[in-house]
Amino acid sequence: MRNVVVVGSGCAGNTAAIYAARANLTPLVISGNEPGGQLSLTTAVENFPGFPEGIQGPTLVENIKQQALNFGAEYLSGAVLEADLSKRPFRLNVEGEWIEAKALIIASGASARWLGLESEKKLIGHGVSSCATCDGFFYRGKKIMVVGGGDSAMEEANFLTHFGSEVAVVHRREQFRASHIMVERAKQNPKIKFLLNTVVEEVFDVEKGYVTGVRLRNVRTGEITNREVDGFFLAIGHIPNTAPYRGQIELDAEGYIVSKGGARTSVEGVFHAGDVQDRVYRQAITAAAAGCSAAIEAERYLQSVQA
Repeated sequence: MRNVVVVGSGCAGNTAAIYAARANLTPLVISGNEPGGQLSLTTAVENFPGFPEGIQGPTLVENIKQQALNFGAEYLSGAVLEADLSKRPFRLNVEGEWIEAKALIIASGASARWLGLESEKKLIGHGVSSCATCDGFFYRGKKIMVVGGGDSAMEEANFLTHFGSEVAVVHRREQFRASHIMVERAKQNPKIKFLLNTVVEEVFDVEKGYVTGVRLRNVRTGEITNREVDGFFLAIGHIPNTAPYRGQIELDAEGYIVSKGGARTSVEGVFHAGDVQDRVYRQAITAAAAGCSAAIEAERYLQSVQA
């Protein structure tokens, strides 16, 4: 029986573990399918307070984990396969082993959708990114490409024009899913060019260890072209890691946890933190703040039920 189980070991989960551990709750952190979260996939982080020269993403998240360990948090490798939140204590199946918890903090994040190219995977953090706000600064005066056709793609393309010399938006169809106003705003930006009915087949250059360009294919004509690119941004959505909780807590149509105020979910004693609920900011600092909030609410909840 655990006082608090935290699912996820990114900024949100590790920060929740620090606060819960300092409250003498001896939290157990389930590392998840992506230990370290999105920060483990990035390189330099320059917008997390307290690091004037920046810090490597994996180093930052490991430091937060070590801080939690120093206060008595415990970590368990693996992912939650299923959960039973219908009664207390809550039950979680972690790689075949059932664990019970008086309070649960879901900080399992949201995984970026990728194209699925091997070259893309190898260059994540080295020119390939899913976060314009995080990485746009690194491409001042550079050539940037954004893949996607929704509001996020239009928003990120506009944002990236503050840095890049040009921004090419690649979309596999003729029509966009984005709202009319977002599309028009992008079309009116002189730095943005559109490559429609086009897909990316390869990202160059794995051998050099950083992005130098892409190979494109026109889906209508079959024409193959290469294009020089320095920064390659994916804006085709995220998948919240909430599958084990479907039908047990309230989720929206895309699977994000619906907040009931603060860090509360629709189930008393179950709390959310980070990208598993946040579809707007998706920053390390906001995830850390959410982890703090969730742990404080979990502590207060436990005090109330034990009173």
